[in-house]
Amino acid sequence: MAKIKYYYDTETCRYEQIKLTKWDKFLNFMGFVSASLAFAIVLMILFGVWFDSPKEAMLKKENKELKYHYDILSEKISNTTEMLAYLEERDANIYRVIYEAEPLPNEIRQGGIGGSYRYADLLDKGMEKEELIIDTYKEIDELKKRLYVQTKSYDEILTLARNKEKLWASIPAIQPVSNSDLKRLASGFGYRIHPIHKIKRLHTGCDFSAPKGTPIYATGGGKVVKVKTDFSGYGKHVIIDHGYGYKTLYAHMQDFAVKRGEKVKRGDLIGYVGNTGSSTAPHVHYEVRKNDRPVNPINYLYQGITPAEYEELLRLASIENQSLS
Repeated sequence: MAKIKYYYDTETCRYEQIKLTKWDKFLNFMGFVSASLAFAIVLMILFGVWFDSPKEAMLKKENKELKYHYDILSEKISNTTEMLAYLEERDANIYRVIYEAEPLPNEIRQGGIGGSYRYADLLDKGMEKEELIIDTYKEIDELKKRLYVQTKSYDEILTLARNKEKLWASIPAIQPVSNSDLKRLASGFGYRIHPIHKIKRLHTGCDFSAPKGTPIYATGGGKVVKVKTDFSGYGKHVIIDHGYGYKTLYAHMQDFAVKRGEKVKRGDLIGYVGNTGSSTAPHVHYEVRKNDRPVNPINYLYQGITPAEYEELLRLASIENQSLS
């Protein structure tokens, strides 16, 4: 039952009943409805702030799971990248050194795979977190490129390993003359006093003194590519191409024992010690060239001598004396 309201009339000194018009009732009703709606809206806003809708709760759960799996994937990519870097380092500094192969240049290993335009199809789909997704795709593509390069490098090393026996037989590894007492090494590689011009010049090989007619031997297997006589310089000399970027030169010979184009093995007789060309005493000037650049022959005298004998050869070769040619 609706409550009846009264007011006190001062003229009649009596309580009179308040009578509401239809308009008053409408306004009261609309005020009640408006207040109820405002209260409901406030409650909905607060509920939306404090509580998630079922759809929002499901999306947040999915995002949390995706973030979890993305973190695992990123960690696996990082671990794989570290392992690949380790393999690349071993490939460059161990395997290729053993088989006398040049390391792969960094520009090949780290070659680019293109810019963001490669992933333009992702951008067209209106995906969120586009930068994160594109960066991940780029990391994976770069990793795949480096893995491919590494597999090709291992193919090359495998080929070198299969040819290992031939490689070791070809690399210069012995002294060019019999030198059991080690006294025949007269001058080493490096800057030495030239015997004729009396100034310091780069001596591009080692001089082994010996009597005329002493046998000279090939220090590794290969093919004789030059048999030549000069009236100065190297005099009568022989050059052998051993492959794998190696060549050896034997100068100031008295006579030859091989012909151009002939194949020789390590230890084969190729000529005899002489005193031809720019030479001041009977000896053989011996050079080792790697990719046509002279290198220290002492570094390749590792076969047929003991560690102590090798140390003595190093000592003799380091003396800055006068060369014989």
